[in-house]
Amino acid sequence: QVHLVESGGGLVQAGGSLRLSCAASGSIFSINSMGWHRQAPGKQRELVADITSGGSTNYADSVKGRFTISRDNAKNTVYLQMNSLKPEDTAVYYCNLRVIIIAGGVGDYWGQGTQVTVSS
Repeated sequence: QVHLVESGGGLVQAGGSLRLSCAASGSIFSINSMGWHRQAPGKQRELVADITSGGSTNYADSVKGRFTISRDNAKNTVYLQMNSLKPEDTAVYYCNLRVIIIAGGVGDYWGQGTQVTVSS
C-alpha cells in the first residue's frame, strides 16, 4: 500500500553534515506526522525529530540546534538536515510516517533504515 525509500546516509567526519531523505509512495491520501528515529548498537530506538502536518516540530534534546527536520507535502517527502555531527550520532536512522490511505484508515509506516556513521 505505502512504500518508503530512505537515502542520504553515509560516513562523515565529526563536525560534518549529512541530509537524509525519505520519500513515500503508494495509496496515500495524506500524511499526518513524519519523523526520524535512530537506533545505535545495543541501544533502544529513539525519536530524533518529528514534524506535524501543520509544520510544528519536535526534537530530542541531544540534537537540538544541530538537526533540522522539514517536509515537502507535494513530494510526500521528509528530510533531516544533520549538522555538526558527533560520533554519538552514529546509528541506523529510520523514517516513520503516519499515513491516511486512500482506502481509508490510518497506518504507521517505517523506512528500511539508513546507516549514519560519524568518525572522530
